[in-house]
Amino acid sequence: MAIRIKSITVDCADPYLLAKFWSEVTGYQEDPQDRNYPDDPAGLLVAPDGSASLLFVRVPEGKQGKNRLHLDLEPAEAAPGAREAEVERIVGLGATMVGDHRRDDGGGWAVLADPEGNEFCIERGVPVS
Repeated sequence: MAIRIKSITVDCADPYLLAKFWSEVTGYQEDPQDRNYPDDPAGLLVAPDGSASLLFVRVPEGKQGKNRLHLDLEPAEAAPGAREAEVERIVGLGATMVGDHRRDDGGGWAVLADPEGNEFCIERGVPVS
């Protein structure tokens, strides 16, 4: 028997703000039957393919250190420069660069943080053949 991941939950101060940010980053959308509003205690985004959702839950305490769990993301399309374009796009959405470990050969990754400081990585997409 196996179990599947239903959602990845992120503790935060402003679920509405983070849901909007992560919707722009990932393309995940609000559940049309359960929309997100600014005063809600949680914000939910569903994956277009039905895989794990992203759930943002308001908590009273602030972020206190490095994430114990983070998302590793890659460009949806394999193309030269795709990772760099995604890093630039996501920084433009409000992320900050935490660490740049990209290499000239296309390897490595960039560590970014969302508007509340939650780290995530942008890795190289599937190599172009």
